[in-house]
Amino acid sequence: MDITIKELEHRYQMKTPFERLALYDVNASIKEGSYVAVIGHTGSGKSTLLQHLNGLLKPTKGSIALGDTVLQANKKQKDMKPLRKKVGIVFQFPEHQLFEETILKDICFGPMNFGVPKEKAEAKAKEMLKLVGLPESLLSRSPFELSGGQMRRVAIAGVLAMEPEVLVLDEPTAGLDPRGRKEIMDMFYELHQKANLTTILVTHSMEDAAHYADQMIVMHKGTVKATGTPRELFANRTDMSSFGLDLPETIKFQQAVEEKLGLTFPRPLLTMDEMAEALTALYQEDTTS
Repeated sequence: MDITIKELEHRYQMKTPFERLALYDVNASIKEGSYVAVIGHTGSGKSTLLQHLNGLLKPTKGSIALGDTVLQANKKQKDMKPLRKKVGIVFQFPEHQLFEETILKDICFGPMNFGVPKEKAEAKAKEMLKLVGLPESLLSRSPFELSGGQMRRVAIAGVLAMEPEVLVLDEPTAGLDPRGRKEIMDMFYELHQKANLTTILVTHSMEDAAHYADQMIVMHKGTVKATGTPRELFANRTDMSSFGLDLPETIKFQQAVEEKLGLTFPRPLLTMDEMAEALTALYQEDTTS
């Protein structure tokens, strides 16, 4: 389902001495099936924005349309269950949300809460556990007997078991080592492609945004400052710096090569593979000239 955000504003603790404006004049469109990275400095409003995507927070002004469901300021939404089934959120450190005595029960909790029969929920739990790279033999064990990385995969399986149409990832690799981060991000990308999910990645990692997303939304001080493809946005290096954002390591390396050799590559190089191809072509050109 398409997502359309219009003039969205959110104020915390309205009409109190502690009232704070967290979002204002946020406008954005997210097409069904796209992979969108929402990036921004700490305090830019990323997490507040994502909590509007399944109604955890309500607009204090403006609206957000998720398919046929419209969340609008000053209008009550009677039943949020259908929306929360369609939009699954993987929060930072999702393993902290585990609570059942067995992995099977934990993964089944969400689907059964939405009315899925126990037998079907258990079949889905087995399927999702395999999808996140864990063996079915773990289902009878307590999730708290697992390693931190395994616990995170179980928590993710619980979100996926609800078969969301939109998957929102809030810094899903926080605290993982580089290998664990790549494994989790590759898993999400494979799932995005196989299930034709709309994936929204909230991240501080410019490398992940550049490598996986086909669109980016740049948040700064509570509003959207720029949208476009990673290649378009990272081409304007000055703007990214003014928003307090770093550049992917590949583009930093590209800058160093360009300064050293006195040349300019025709486009930003977003991945190590692109960098390797560009340098190989440069070498071949040099040897044949």
